[in-house]
Amino acid sequence: MATIKDVAEHAGITVTTVSRVLNNRGYISDKTRQKVYQVMKELDYQPNAIARALVQKNTHIIGVIVPALLHPFFSACLNYFEKYASAQHYKLMVCNSLHDVHKEQEYIEMLKSNKVSGMILCTRTGGIDKHLGTLPVVTLERAVSDKIPAILCDNYQGGKMATEELLSKGCLHVAIISGSKHVNLPADDRTRAFIDSCMERGIEPLLYQTEEEQFNDLEYHDLIAQMFREHPELDGIFATSDVIAAQVLQYCLKYGKQVPQQLKLVGFDDVEIAQLTYPTLTTVHQPIDQMCRQAVEILIGKIQGETVPIKTVMPVWLVKRSTT
Repeated sequence: MATIKDVAEHAGITVTTVSRVLNNRGYISDKTRQKVYQVMKELDYQPNAIARALVQKNTHIIGVIVPALLHPFFSACLNYFEKYASAQHYKLMVCNSLHDVHKEQEYIEMLKSNKVSGMILCTRTGGIDKHLGTLPVVTLERAVSDKIPAILCDNYQGGKMATEELLSKGCLHVAIISGSKHVNLPADDRTRAFIDSCMERGIEPLLYQTEEEQFNDLEYHDLIAQMFREHPELDGIFATSDVIAAQVLQYCLKYGKQVPQQLKLVGFDDVEIAQLTYPTLTTVHQPIDQMCRQAVEILIGKIQGETVPIKTVMPVWLVKRSTT
């Protein structure tokens, strides 16, 4: 395998000059530059990308930590992260924490030791900011510190839109299936908006919270069955993710509850599954594409030493389909 010394000898120049060509440092004549490239091609020399990156102090690698690769929301996020990072000549290093705080800490240390240029965190655990050091970091749908930029959607407005859609269709017995009570997230504002909207109308809100184990397994059928068992009068449900809403539809199909005639249903996220269910799902559209683009652009801005906004809130809107 050819080395940089071999390239220098064949080109008749010093190793230092070859290094300057590879790292684009200092003045190099076009003749010398082309000669180095020609010799590299002849010898099939592959520069050490990591070594070059360390010299330039930018590996052009972004570490991404997600809590669940199989979850449709985070799968969509990774798709867009890669799209926008690649457009800026960055690569991704993806870590799946499975909502394990110790694993998240291990991944953060691993990413730091691999000299990533920065990190995007979609984690669901608290207290990780003290492990980040000075590395540029951006969070998505998570706020870990008032010093770390966060990209959020307008969760409260989304929750209000979802609830108002149910109430405007005449629902009098409504419930929300929300996130885990053990994890504090910006998405909790969806529940707060649901409660506020119900109370404004004089309607008693029914609250069902999921557990982290259910989030990890994407399995909500037992909770849904419990909800209908305890409240057979339900005529409206706000599910705070499309995955939960899809499983509500499965329950209704299995037990003969007609949607939207007997039960109206609204989800949240507007991931691909929302258009694949039957009936198709009315849901709050979270602009995942734009949120991920913002996350990548703000992170790269931070890497380059720019001043970036600490909090970015993206608007949401209701997509009406066939479940309301």
